[in-house]
Amino acid sequence: MSTVLYTIYMDAQNRFAASDDMTTVARSSSEGRGSLVRPKAAEIRDALEQEIVTGAWRAGDRLDESALAARFGVSRTPIREAINQLASAALIEQIPNRGAFVRQVGLAQLVEMFEVMAELEGMAGRLAARRADANALQSLNQAHAACAAAARSRDPDAYYYENERFHHLIYEACGNAFLIAEAKRLHQRLKAYRRLQLRVAQRTPQSLAEHERIVAAIGAGDGEAAERELRAHVTVQGERFADLVASLDRPGR
Repeated sequence: MSTVLYTIYMDAQNRFAASDDMTTVARSSSEGRGSLVRPKAAEIRDALEQEIVTGAWRAGDRLDESALAARFGVSRTPIREAINQLASAALIEQIPNRGAFVRQVGLAQLVEMFEVMAELEGMAGRLAARRADANALQSLNQAHAACAAAARSRDPDAYYYENERFHHLIYEACGNAFLIAEAKRLHQRLKAYRRLQLRVAQRTPQSLAEHERIVAAIGAGDGEAAERELRAHVTVQGERFADLVASLDRPGR
């Protein structure tokens, strides 16, 4: 296992040092939104998600509910919730009467998914620049400020969740229900990988700078610039993630 993979894996393990049924995750913003109490199932999902994409679990490995409950010190209920969430992101496959088994997306397919995501986000940005009202623009600026606060905390997961909200606000502002649904669906499929790529050195400040240009373009009503900036923003994510995966010595590869 490479040093990068081991660091990421141990980070996931250390998240459970002092948690009970619920875990409080600080989420700072310019408005002082304080903290968000996240269900234990979400914390377990994030840890397993990270382990799957970094290769700590092999494709075909079975997730044993009892063993996971013992490992995380919880009942089987949050384990089942976490497994259901992983299934919705296509990271595991649930087979009736057999259990839940790990699925791993091939690198070529992953890059293709990022390419489609870049086009969907670019289109959403172009439409948002034309259709966003004052309230939508205010919400987007607030989300950008929250991303900046999370970036200062140097917690890539805190930044990811503010970043997720930022992108979802752009989808909502585009005013196209079909596009919103498709963008959110693919965003969910790529969540684990988008979280992981934020651990690449200097990616978070670069991402924040890209957000600044995206907000400026949408605020100015410049659809072409918004589309260009968002497409480049997500394409860079895909390329950087491919670089990260290539550097990992993934088990069973």
